[in-house]
Amino acid sequence: MESNGSSSMATVCSGSLSMMAAGVPLKKQVAGIAMGLIEDGDDYYVLSDILGSEDHFGDMDFKVIGTEDGICAFQMDIKIKSLPLEVMAKAMTQAKEGRLHILGIMNDTISSGREDLSEYAPRIQMITIDPDKIRDVIGSGGKVIRKMIEDFDVDIDIDSSGSGEIRVFSLNAENGEKAIKAINDIVREIEVGEIFEDAEVVRITDFGAFVKLTANKDGLLHISQIDKQRVNKVEDFLTVGDKVKVKVLKVDDQGRVSLSRKALL
Repeated sequence: MESNGSSSMATVCSGSLSMMAAGVPLKKQVAGIAMGLIEDGDDYYVLSDILGSEDHFGDMDFKVIGTEDGICAFQMDIKIKSLPLEVMAKAMTQAKEGRLHILGIMNDTISSGREDLSEYAPRIQMITIDPDKIRDVIGSGGKVIRKMIEDFDVDIDIDSSGSGEIRVFSLNAENGEKAIKAINDIVREIEVGEIFEDAEVVRITDFGAFVKLTANKDGLLHISQIDKQRVNKVEDFLTVGDKVKVKVLKVDDQGRVSLSRKALL
């Protein structure tokens, strides 16, 4: 079943329904109906929900959009020189009756927006960071930001005014949240006393192991802080790729982080 008329008004109805279903906070459902006119001498007939042929051969295409409370918008095309006031009044009355009938059916399906935005709905999320850390998000030659865009299938826009605002455009909730988390990991400040549950060992030296805490911040787990017992050789306790639980002991003036595994054993 299909119809080639009033497709624009069907779009209004389906658009309103789909936005509510997606969690967009519309106040009320919005419906539309197209009114037509057939004139024959002094006689006229106002048509509701016109077909394509009634639009083509008729004398009026009058689209009326609104809620239960009133009209939001309307648009009219006519092929006659003028439209009598009584015809306009009848068209408005019929449009209201039709709109309220359609709204009743729509509201039986869904009458208010869902509480949460659908996880599948495209979205724009905005965060504000320290403007001095924008360069860390961009990376050398744009390497960092390009990788996030590719990894998470998002678009990232950084406000050029220096406000520190970053907008993330994503096709679903999961990808957007992953990108936001990656940005926050890049710019976050490491605090003394903070505990990292699954920090990855990325490099081993004679004096300890370097452990990745965030996307762009490593910390030193000194050989003396690896275990409660004496450690003579780091490789006896750790290998590259291991996940360790560590506590931040110190962050010096240059941002270098000292860690301890021993303090948590």
